[in-house]
Amino acid sequence: MPKNPEIPVIAQVLNEQCQGHETRKTLFQKLEKNLGRTVVTFFTSFLYPVSIEDADADMLEGLLQKIDLSNGLALMINSPGGYGLAAERIINVCRSYSGTGDFWAIVPGKAKSAATMICFGSCKMMMGPIAELGAIDPQLTLYENDKPSKRFSVYNVVKSYEDLFNRAVKEKGNLQPYLQQLSNYDEREIKEYRSALDLSEDIAIKTLASGMMKGNKEDKIKEDIKIFLTPEKMKVHGRPIYSEEASSCGLNIDTLKIKDKLWPIIYELYFRTNHYVSTMVAKCIESYNYSFTAGNIFDEVKHGKKSQ
Repeated sequence: MPKNPEIPVIAQVLNEQCQGHETRKTLFQKLEKNLGRTVVTFFTSFLYPVSIEDADADMLEGLLQKIDLSNGLALMINSPGGYGLAAERIINVCRSYSGTGDFWAIVPGKAKSAATMICFGSCKMMMGPIAELGAIDPQLTLYENDKPSKRFSVYNVVKSYEDLFNRAVKEKGNLQPYLQQLSNYDEREIKEYRSALDLSEDIAIKTLASGMMKGNKEDKIKEDIKIFLTPEKMKVHGRPIYSEEASSCGLNIDTLKIKDKLWPIIYELYFRTNHYVSTMVAKCIESYNYSFTAGNIFDEVKHGKKSQ
């Protein structure tokens, strides 16, 4: 970061230690010069229990209102995910405010779950050499004493219920073992889980049909992106989907090579911002001129609220 003689040296050192907004401004300038589009970053912490939610769409819109997007928007995103409806809102915000009516998604590290859904809303993805997307099937977290204890794939919960039910229907002998296991399920909850699966799939398919896969029929899109919709192939929700596999699904992806001139700039902006949301705040949305944050980690630690 270039030194500003008007800023006291102690302030410059503290800014560098805390990875303040000033440490990233020149990187925004360099990246925008190379891309020809305004760059905005959207990072949420992988270390603290935060999710992509509706408030993030409001925070992002507040920033986009203040900047020039006449040449288009490039959204750099790094997040473990969150709520599908929030992802849909963020896509609509990005498309609506971009002067080109579309946006690019830059994935330097990990854009998982709902963050992958946001990337689906772009017209092009730029992925780092080892960047990851992820499955978008909803997850179910069970809590004990206000702490997460178990995590299940909603898809697997529904499938296990359907499998048990079908086996019970076909059983001509002792039904008791099936009835005991089926008593652990609530039919009303199963219906809600099915709706959640349908919603995630619907958002993904309609988003792609109006963006980077425009012109394809929805049935074909569903088949093409099946790897993202269920855990059948990847086995677990968190398993990475790298650019080569994502490209084979028909997604419009530019994979950056390690020696590409853009990669050092993107990587430094990614590293600095990811460090910021790992040590100081839980969420950060930034452009060259503005920085919006949420969840002051230092205050939570100071008051004994740090997540274990």
